[in-house]
Formats: sequence, C-alpha cells, structure tokens
Amino acid sequence: MREEILINVTPQETRVAIVENGMLQEVHLERTSNRGIVGNIYKGIVRRVMPGMQAAFVDIGHDRAAFLHVADIVGSGHNEEKERATEGADLLQENAVQDADISSLLHEGQKIIVQVIKDPISSKGARLTTHITIPSRYLVLMPDNQHVGVSQRIEDELERERLKQILTDEGFDDSSNEHIGYIIRTAAEGASDVELHRDAKFLTKLWARINEDAKTTKAPGMIHQDLGVELRVIRDIIADDVERIRFDEQETSKKARNFVSQFLPEVGDSIEDYHGERPLFDLYNIEDEIKKALERKVHLKSGGYLIIDQTEAMTTIDVNTGAFVGSKNLEETIFRTNLEAATAVARQLRLRNLGGIIIVDFIDMLEDEHKRQVLRTLEKALERDHVKTQISEVSSLGLVEMTRKRSRESLERLMCQPCQQCNGRGFVKTPETICYEIFREISRAERAYDAQKFLVLASQEVIDCLLDEEASSLAELETDIGKPIRLQVESLYAPDQFDVVLM
Repeated sequence: MREEILINVTPQETRVAIVENGMLQEVHLERTSNRGIVGNIYKGIVRRVMPGMQAAFVDIGHDRAAFLHVADIVGSGHNEEKERATEGADLLQENAVQDADISSLLHEGQKIIVQVIKDPISSKGARLTTHITIPSRYLVLMPDNQHVGVSQRIEDELERERLKQILTDEGFDDSSNEHIGYIIRTAAEGASDVELHRDAKFLTKLWARINEDAKTTKAPGMIHQDLGVELRVIRDIIADDVERIRFDEQETSKKARNFVSQFLPEVGDSIEDYHGERPLFDLYNIEDEIKKALERKVHLKSGGYLIIDQTEAMTTIDVNTGAFVGSKNLEETIFRTNLEAATAVARQLRLRNLGGIIIVDFIDMLEDEHKRQVLRTLEKALERDHVKTQISEVSSLGLVEMTRKRSRESLERLMCQPCQQCNGRGFVKTPETICYEIFREISRAERAYDAQKFLVLASQEVIDCLLDEEASSLAELETDIGKPIRLQVESLYAPDQFDVVLM
C-alpha cells in the first residue's frame, strides 16, 4: 500500500488529503475561523446540573454550553478507564459500572478542568470529559491513572508484553509522576525503549505545564490547545508505508519539519515542498473527488450505485444493481454488486467522515456464504480506517448495522448547509401542488374578504404551470368566483413560495 499525505494551506483553511495507491481515502479540513476543539483542555464553570439526565452543562467560553455526562467524570465509578478517542477509539478498557449521583459530584458555579471529546455538532454543544488524555506519537498520557494499557490493534502478545514492560520497568525514571498512566498506541508497535521513554518524558513535561497554566487561567478559559489539523494527522495517522508528505505552503512545511524532527525523525525525509504551477490538489484530482463526496449518489464501476443519506439520527446507505446485469444468474449479479459495494462503503465512510449509527442496505442475498463474504470484505476494507467501527452480522433483510466513532463533523456538515428552499428536507413541492394551494387560498380569501380581483405572485415555474397545464382550472376558478385573477412572476421566490394579494 503506497500512501501519500497532501497538505493544502491557505489563510482561510487547511486541508489534508490522504491518498492510498493514487485514490483519495480521507479529507481533513480545518478553517481558521472555526477550528475544531477536540482535544482542547479548558477550565470551565458548571452552569446547570440536571439530576434527571445525570449530566451537567459547563461553560467553557464558547457560544453554547458544553455537555458533561456523569460517566465522563473522574471518580464517578462509571468509567474510570474507558474508551479513549485519541487512538481512533481503538482502545477499550473494562471497568465495573457503579451508580453515581451527578449532584454529589458537581454543583452550579463549580470550576472544573475538562477536555473536549466531541466538537459541537449541529445544534448540540461540545461533549466533555474530566478523564484528561494527552497523546503523542506512541503514547497517550492519562493523569491520575497508574494503568498501562496497550492498543487492541497490536495483536502479537509478545509485542504487547514487551511494550508494556518498557513503561513498567524499574529502570524507567518517571518517579516524579507516580500517578500517571499510559496507553501504548498502535504506532508504537516495534518502537524501541528509547523512543517510548522520550515520548513519556515529553508528555509528563507537557502535563506539568498544563497543571501550572490551570492555576493561572481564569474560568471559563482554554488551558491547552491541541495541534492544528496538519500536525495532528501526521501525529495520529501517519503509517510506516507513507511515501511522502507534500506541502504547498513553506511556513507550514517548516513547522512540520520541526515537529517531526522532535517526535518522528524517521519520517523527516518524507516531507516535500511542492512548487508546481498546478495547484497541489488539482494535480491529484482531489477537488473532483471532494465534489463527488458531497453528492448523494456514488457510482460503482460495475454500473451499480450507492445512495447515501445522512440524517440527525443515523446514516443510511442503499446498494442498488443499477445498470449491472452480470453474466450469470441473478444471485451472482447481486453478490458481485454487494462485494464491490462493501469496498466502496468503507471508502465513503472514511472519505465523508460519517459517524454514529450507520445502516447499510445490501441487496438481499439467498446464500449464507455470500453474506459472510460480503461482511468479510467490508471488515477487511475498514482495517485501514483509523476510526473505530463495530459491525453486526447481515440480517435476514440484507441490512448491516454498524457504528463508527464520531468526534468531528462530517465532510458534508463542514462544507454545506441546509438548502434554503427546502430547509434541509431534500425536496420541494411540485409546481402542480403549489397551483392547487393557490386555488384553495383564492377560494378561501374570496369568501372572507370583499376583493375586486386577485394578484398571484409566484416563481416562474409555478406561473408557467398556471398558464399551461392548469390554465383550464384557473379559468374555471375565475368563472366560479366571478372575479379576475392576475399572475405575476417573482424571480426571487422559491419554487414553493407564493402570495395571493387582494386588490
């Protein structure tokens, strides 16, 4: 697998594209005016405690109060060691769940140190935790937690034990931070004791600085800000098979070189400055791929297609055979389409950064072996996804339920807004429907008011419909009410907007 990371920087935004074997797989976008806040640490003020929800709203200095659930509070007994988002959510530590009352842990006006684990999404405020975690290349530091855990993605038991031993060995001089624990990340597989010790020492120094800043920061206020998107991707996502990291802006490239020289010296030679005449993203056809990633329909090479609908509650993906007729029987055609769709679905989840509950409606398959192969194909394709996913079996209806960790807005939510004409419904009333509403409104107004004539203001297509398909209905209405009806085009009106004016 040949991987390249392309970084496009402008004063307004920074975009990072991850390309594998020449195909765009992920897009990370951060705008200067609206930087993501996941990973940031704040000194907040509890504004409201809600025992019924076992949660509190905390003011961290943003427009909307952030949400803190009792399970995310240190000392609640719910999740002392819980799923950590910093490693793409691939770490799961189990802990006994006990009952805790939010009112016994927090009170209004209390100052509290919190970390953002989810950006504000749609109308919801940020999600918080008091389980502070600070990531580096190989480790995640966990203050006030002496546990040393290892990423589940490191499957070799001997390697897991070796890595764990490095941080628990008596020769590891970390006595000044005896209450600190670590999670060993996937990237640490094969790392030396020197590299792990260096990371650990950096993290403990950073945590000491954060502690000092917390004492002087006025609430509500930010204590620590996570890295920008370009350095965050290099820290969290870069793999051993990254061929090069290309920047089209020299100042950002210089910062990246300084960062990797300190934390990732082995990838320093991969960084390149791009000075070509064509824009970097145009060179790799990234702009067109981003445009396609915002469309509802995804075409498959076979002629089939996916329909992707993102809603507030979940994302649904419908698989269709389309123009693909196959060369054998129907079952084989369906199986081949589903196999191709499984790979495409995995790519679209990463590319669009879709999270939460996801329902994939594969075409119904009769053979159990076909179902198993489609599921295995989907799981295999998701192995390179840095975000944790959980997949269910194929149901009798051909549905696959899955979840994907969501910490940031999807690409669509970052780059788009609800349609002003349909208010995000995805559809508008037909001109015929609007015509009938106009007829009813005129009839209603004629009975209620003493008007001499009526003026209808509507969009061009509605007026055209009134003068063409509904011309006889309009003439009949004029005869019934005995009053003339004038029509006027309003170019600024939406397709389903109209006014009936009494004259």
